[in-house]
Amino acid sequence: MRHNMHGRKLGRTTAHRKAMFRNQLASFVESERITTTLHKAKELRPLAEKMITHGKRGSLHARRQVGRWIPDRALVRKLFDEIAPRFADRPGGYTRIVKIGPRLGDGAEMAILELVEEGEFAAESSTDDKKDKK
Repeated sequence: MRHNMHGRKLGRTTAHRKAMFRNQLASFVESERITTTLHKAKELRPLAEKMITHGKRGSLHARRQVGRWIPDRALVRKLFDEIAPRFADRPGGYTRIVKIGPRLGDGAEMAILELVEEGEFAAESSTDDKKDKK
């Protein structure tokens, strides 16, 4: 039985997997959108959401925890100063995964992992209010 087993191995050793996710996380913070395989995006999403939550806390300890995953200080600064304040009022769900179909070379399912824009949350809640009134 696979009790308490979570996460995909993705055919890589632990060190390779951690290094890959550190690189992907740094690219995600830098460009706020990355294209990768669906399974990698699903594994990266919780990491990215945790980093944004740490950014919302804004403490020195939170910066050091983020620094363990994102070694570039400029990217940590961007996360804390630009990205996290955008989601100050949002209680979670900072990212979305959009499937874009199979990759031509090997047919792997591809996806885009991107940040949800701050205006979309308000627009979604206003449409929900309209539906409730009917």
